[in-house]
Amino acid sequence: MRLYAQTRARRCRQVLADLIAVALLAGAVTFALAVHDVIMLLAEPGRKVENAGGSLASGLGDAGNAASNVPLVGGILKKPLQSAAEASNGLSDAGQSMQDAVSRAADLTTFALIVFSVTVVLALWLPPRVRWIRRSALIRGLVDAPGGADLLALRALTGPVADLAAVSVPPGGLADAWRRGDEQVIGDLSRVALGQAGLRP
Repeated sequence: MRLYAQTRARRCRQVLADLIAVALLAGAVTFALAVHDVIMLLAEPGRKVENAGGSLASGLGDAGNAASNVPLVGGILKKPLQSAAEASNGLSDAGQSMQDAVSRAADLTTFALIVFSVTVVLALWLPPRVRWIRRSALIRGLVDAPGGADLLALRALTGPVADLAAVSVPPGGLADAWRRGDEQVIGDLSRVALGQAGLRP
């Protein structure tokens, strides 16, 4: 199985197409990661809320502990401060939940962008490459097969007329020479067909 053509022009086109496909994939992944970073900036308010809530809860908890040392009314003063500290913990949890939601959204968006980009690039690049590989293997198999040279010659006759200029017989007489089984003409036409496919004899 041959992955690249043997003729320089077609091989260059194939290598260029492969490089473009790789560059597009790399660019798509880079873009998706940049989008991920931008979306994660939205988590900053959540981090601030979490930090503020945690600091407030810690401060209120300390104040409640200090208030419990006040004679007679310490227990009364401690309860509302503890309730406020618990509420502040809820605020901190809300900030963490906001960060988690932003992180999930960023991950899903990045994944979707990468999958979409890879699918589009592969859909445009892979089928022609696979078709050429299969066609070149089939044509290469005809070279040594019985009657394969005749089929290759027929393929050349049905191809672009400009390619027939390499054959010694004028284009008008090529079909007659092929029908007569002229081995020289059939060989020349076979080489033309191989060249059209990007292969060498």
